[in-house]
Amino acid sequence: MSQTSRAFLLGPLLKKVSRSFYLTLAVLPTGMRDPVGLAYLLARAADTIADTSMLPPARRLEWLLSLREQVNGQPDNAALRTMAAEIASQQTDSGEKVLLESLGPAIAILAQLDETDRAAVRGIVTTLSRGMEFDLVTFPDETSGQILALPDDAALDRYTYMVAGCVGEFWTTMSVAHKPGALRRDADEMKALGIRFGKALQLTNVLRDGAKDLRIGRCYFPADRLSRAQISPTDLLGENASDLARPVMLDLVRVAMAHYQAALDYTFAISPTAMRLRLACIWPIVIGLMTLRLLVANKDWLTPGHVSKVRREDVYKAIAWSIPRSLSNRLLRRWFDRLVGEVEGALQVADVVRRQDRPAGRTLNRN
Repeated sequence: MSQTSRAFLLGPLLKKVSRSFYLTLAVLPTGMRDPVGLAYLLARAADTIADTSMLPPARRLEWLLSLREQVNGQPDNAALRTMAAEIASQQTDSGEKVLLESLGPAIAILAQLDETDRAAVRGIVTTLSRGMEFDLVTFPDETSGQILALPDDAALDRYTYMVAGCVGEFWTTMSVAHKPGALRRDADEMKALGIRFGKALQLTNVLRDGAKDLRIGRCYFPADRLSRAQISPTDLLGENASDLARPVMLDLVRVAMAHYQAALDYTFAISPTAMRLRLACIWPIVIGLMTLRLLVANKDWLTPGHVSKVRREDVYKAIAWSIPRSLSNRLLRRWFDRLVGEVEGALQVADVVRRQDRPAGRTLNRN
């Protein structure tokens, strides 16, 4: 493929479809940008296929598996054209439409990567697509009016690995390949920390997006936790859902906070001289912790339209503050300690309120 096409895919198109993540991509060391950017494009295309609700889940699954097969083998341009015609026509986002129509060139770029990068990109796209497959085969059709909860913490943990934890492994592989010496701990140890890093971010997303997910039939809050709190999944659609499920949310925030500690360990294991790699880790951690702080303080966290989202100006402020702090472990530790302390303080306040307001009991709605 031409250098012009490659430059467009990994430049303007990537910027258009990656939104805020493009900031992270832009700050990466040069050698990492193309394979990470390409992995993002392919995963974003797969996600668009999986989320095209105007097509039945079975059809979306068929195209998702087709894309996975082609990423791991040879592109079938006829199939890609048919896929683009069927799915791109359902998109309201022009960037996603162009991306779907550009899958042939994107897979061609994959063939041009060196062996290590090509295997890593194929691996991450495969695992991420399995997470999307999990959604399509596990949960009911978005239009069915039904709702299903994951059974237990193990299922939630597996899900957060497939859709985000695996990114930590991929990120570490890319760092070792393109920035040798930047990581101060063993690669396998860094991969384990990276997995928990990704799980922290995804668990934050699960909690933040709960209201939206529930309304398409997907309850990522484990059924056994809900049962212990005498809550059924359908209760989470009621007017008092935020109050009922608040104990479950607070407990899952604590699970996320334990994962964030691994994310902090991961970041401090990157040499301060590898500033770009550090910044790429600092930004999602800071935004994630700020999101959890908002979530714990949000009395209407499961009410549509009341999502706990960090303001754009606060994101830009955090980015500005991160640059000098990334060079100093002492300054960075102080900043992280403050952010962690704010979440933990909010949890303590919530516990006090929870004890004061604890109801005498309630009957589980089993309808």
